[in-house]
Amino acid sequence: MQPHNQPAIPAIQYNNCSVMIGTSGYSYTEWIDAGFYPPATRSSEMLCQYARQFQVVELNYTWYQMARADAVSRMVAKAPAHFRFSAKLTRTLTHERDENWQEQLTLFKRGIEPLLPQLLAVLVQLPPDFERDTANRRYLGNLLDGLEELPLAVEFRHDSWAADSVFSELERRNISLVCVDEPKLPGLFPVIDVITNPNLFYVRFHGRNAAGWRSANIQKKFDYSYTSRELEQWYSTHLQKMTANASAGVIFFNNHVRAQAPHNARQLAALLAR
Repeated sequence: MQPHNQPAIPAIQYNNCSVMIGTSGYSYTEWIDAGFYPPATRSSEMLCQYARQFQVVELNYTWYQMARADAVSRMVAKAPAHFRFSAKLTRTLTHERDENWQEQLTLFKRGIEPLLPQLLAVLVQLPPDFERDTANRRYLGNLLDGLEELPLAVEFRHDSWAADSVFSELERRNISLVCVDEPKLPGLFPVIDVITNPNLFYVRFHGRNAAGWRSANIQKKFDYSYTSRELEQWYSTHLQKMTANASAGVIFFNNHVRAQAPHNARQLAALLAR
């Protein structure tokens, strides 16, 4: 059976927790060659095709460019009513910060407004050089204050944020700490399955291509396919605990090269369903 002919993955009930599984991004032309999308699928048709297989997606494009309400409205119209979105906060608020960040924040919130009825979370992905110092702590606190009316998830890349005081503050704000699977490299945030928001746990699988992460090549960075054994270990070590301590959860695979992400997402969904 071709990937694009496979049945949709429903939300999976496990440990009384509703788990949704999807991928980080959906608009990849290489997924046509990989068989995930039917031949000759146009970019404008990809979300409709994706939504036939998954019920949730993490939007990458909102990181690369500022979301605009008109474009977001057209995108939402292509998805079924039950479909859910996560949206990455734009890079001008995380990676390219400047003194006018409040204006950027206003634009972002205005741009994603059409998403709100179907929005699971806004993902605040912080860069590897965002260390836990006084200035960065103050900036992040102000940023989260500005986003407080939205459901939030925070992904740290620098290991200095792996501290109980950080987790306690996220819990106080009811913000999900993103649990990441990535290469075990010095300075990177470790795999931590602490639940800071009992309403939603949030997991991102980036792959374990250490050489790719050391390079500046995005294709190499996310070129990785998880083995069945690796996913089974993750399930037994982390997911059983997380599903037991939250009422809902979302899992995204970011290893998008050659459509490895949707393949691994299906593998994990099958494992949970068993």
